[in-house]
Formats: sequence, structure tokens, C-alpha cells
Amino acid sequence: MKKPVRIAPSILASDFSRLNEEVRATADAGADYIHLDVMDGHFVPNISFGASVIKSLRTCTDKIFDVHLMIAPVDPFIEAFADAGAQIITFHAEAGAHTHRTMQAIKAAGCKVGLALNPATPAETVLPLIGELDLILAMTVNPGFGGQSFITSQLDKIAALRAMIDETGRDIDLEVDGGINFETAGKAIDAGADVLVAGTATFTGGRERYAANIERLRNGG
Repeated sequence: MKKPVRIAPSILASDFSRLNEEVRATADAGADYIHLDVMDGHFVPNISFGASVIKSLRTCTDKIFDVHLMIAPVDPFIEAFADAGAQIITFHAEAGAHTHRTMQAIKAAGCKVGLALNPATPAETVLPLIGELDLILAMTVNPGFGGQSFITSQLDKIAALRAMIDETGRDIDLEVDGGINFETAGKAIDAGADVLVAGTATFTGGRERYAANIERLRNGG
């Protein structure tokens, strides 16, 4: 049975000078998850924030904290992000040699585990691991910066991942991140996505627009 589309606003696109207020406003506007992009300036060419910021935001809402680690190595930091309030920890298949070990560590820390695939990484990468995943994240831009354009060639990968998930019969989120806006949301949903990460599209127009933006994305634009 197809799951409802959920929206995970990326706070990377919000007003950082009022971050607590932005998280509350996004949650109140109907966000399903709060997407927290952690960048280290090494795995990706940018630096965002770490576990201490996530911990400070945890008191703002009881919405699911969907933490996307664009860092390498991953394992030394899992416990800190779990302690900070992450409920889903997603890491990149490209971030280290021992993917399954990292998955085990995330589970041991009490979090759901997600695996992210960069645009050049084939969908088949998830097959040996899919029986233990809670979320698969298809990147539709090269990670590291907000505001990039959706890579349309990734729609075939999303469809392939959807088929793999359906074959298992397991409850696995298929999340898409990168260039999601009112033009591309419907394409991602049609290809099989059921969680959309949206930064700029969520926060455009100010707080009075957040609810309408989220609902529009949920309906495919």
C-alpha cells in the first residue's frame, strides 16, 4: 500500500538568526519531518552545523528529526547525534568502506537508519543492505549546497529504488533530496518518492507561506 507523501523541510534554507523560531514555525505549518543537513567541509564542500545545534533545537518540536550526515568518517559521531535527538540518521554509501558496520552502529544508538546515494551511485548499491534499512535517500543534486537544480536523470533511479523497496514488502521510506520545488515535486512523487526534502521551496515567501508551500509540495506542486 502506497504511503502518504511526507514533507521534510531542510532548515539549511531557513533564517539561521532565528533558528529555533523557524523550526517551530515549520513544524506548526505541517512539516512531517525536520531535515537537518550536517556538512563537514570534507565529504562535501561546505560546513553547516553539528550535534550541539541539533540538541538545542530538540526542545522546539516533537517532530521527527531526520538527520542527514554529509560527513566522513561517520562512525565516531553517531552517538553524539543520537544523544542530540536524532530519530533517523542517514549517511552516505560513499562515506566509508564499512557501510553495514555503520548501519549497525546507528541501530545500536536507538535510531532508524537511512542510506543516501549520490547521483553517480547506482541504485543496486542498496540491495545487499535493504533488509535492514528504514530509509533510502536518493540525491537529485550533488550534495554540499542548497539551491541547486534537480538532476532529471535521477528519476529512473528513484523508480528503480521504488521497485526494490516494493519487492521487499518492508516499510522503507524513499526520500528525495535536491532541487525539490513546485515543478519537480510531482515528478519525484510519480517516480515513487514518498518523502520530499525541500529547503528553498518551503521557506519562500516568509512564515505566512510555510503551510501553503508544504501543502503544495505534498500535492505534487
